Amino acid sequence: MWQLDEPAMAQAGAALAGVLQAGDVVMLSGPLGAGKTTLVRGVLAALGHEGEVPSPTFAIVQPYDAIRLPIAHADLYRIEDPAELEELGLDDQLLDGALLVEWPERAGEAAWPHALRLSLQPLPDGRRALTWDVPKSWEGRWPPPQNPT
Repeated sequence: MWQLDEPAMAQAGAALAGVLQAGDVVMLSGPLGAGKTTLVRGVLAALGHEGEVPSPTFAIVQPYDAIRLPIAHADLYRIEDPAELEELGLDDQLLDGALLVEWPERAGEAAWPHALRLSLQPLPDGRRALTWDVPKSWEGRWPPPQNPT
């Protein structure tokens, strides 16, 4: 577990960007305001994105193609039935890019079994606790050797 302030969240995002590969899925869980989008902003900045990174709550999927590795940033908060995911074409994003998914619980238990699962929880001191569940496909890539805290 890492305990991260906002600058350390950006560093954790940069560390994640450094190991992302085409075909990767990263699931980001945590309550509203836990820092999921903040972590994604760190990933995208490290990959070369210079513009804004809004939460895709209403768009559901926000693509970022003009960077080193194309990223689809999805927010499944408004998804009510996992069957709705077919219409979004999220798996198509994995052909040449990676997928970062907020609120992955809405996709159902079987979605993306090889995904890196990150969980963020607010702490009383304003920092965030970042924990992870690492599948075999991510072993040796996450966590990075250097803690961003």
